[in-house]
Amino acid sequence: MRAIKQFQVRGIPGEVSRIAIGDRIIDYWAPNTPTDSVLIAHDGQNVFDGKTSTHRRRTWEIGQSVNRLSKEMGINPPAVIAIWNGNTPADPWARLKELAPEKVLRNGVAVITKDVIPVTVDQLYGDRYLDEIFSTHLPTIAAALKIELTPAKTAMIGSSMGGLSTLYALTAHGDKFHTALALSTHWSLGGMPLVNALINELPSNGKHNIYMSRGTKGLDADYEPFQLHADSLMLERGYQPDRNFVTRVHTRTGHNEKSWASYIDEPISFWLSRTLK
Repeated sequence: MRAIKQFQVRGIPGEVSRIAIGDRIIDYWAPNTPTDSVLIAHDGQNVFDGKTSTHRRRTWEIGQSVNRLSKEMGINPPAVIAIWNGNTPADPWARLKELAPEKVLRNGVAVITKDVIPVTVDQLYGDRYLDEIFSTHLPTIAAALKIELTPAKTAMIGSSMGGLSTLYALTAHGDKFHTALALSTHWSLGGMPLVNALINELPSNGKHNIYMSRGTKGLDADYEPFQLHADSLMLERGYQPDRNFVTRVHTRTGHNEKSWASYIDEPISFWLSRTLK
């Protein structure tokens, strides 16, 4: 683990740390007092630092949300571990390669797109990406923060392709975290076959909590039929609305950090309220 820098963010006490583990950059924050809850976030450059955000210097404001809601609930805030995506000028498609649900696409779900994407299925490495998070990144940072990891108090959050990766992670690593927060899940990557394949692989043992959302503007407007189908499959799998499953439509929001920040308290509250039980 190599330290890069520490920086302050308005609305977040203390400092955010930026490190590198191998080639992966990670931002993380934890309260000064001990915590036993951890939130893992994809697209980490958009979580804390407006200077590295990919959309008009806007972040998800997750750090502000966990502090605000924890204070309201009378609990110690969770640590937030923000995993940067791998996009670089040399490999501008790395994010797609690592966030795509690898086995689902390798097993025959075809990618639907009008654009030319210079990525083939055999170049995907979503499984390795998630394995590294749970076998290396998460335990390394947890050890540095002296956090004892508990699946029931560990959550993952992602948007768009990150939403897909979050749900996919639950199919392979559901023993390591119990809450998946998927915002603006990019179902249109594979359409209904993708919805069927991914939802039907989710755990159904009653230990897991899943939050999904979509907007009504821009790219999010395309998600309606897919998310409605996903919702119906969730009920067939035995998930119970407003108990261990919540799905929301946020009107007049779109596919960007500003929109997700506008309702970030909702998924965070969904998770935190269930860690108290």
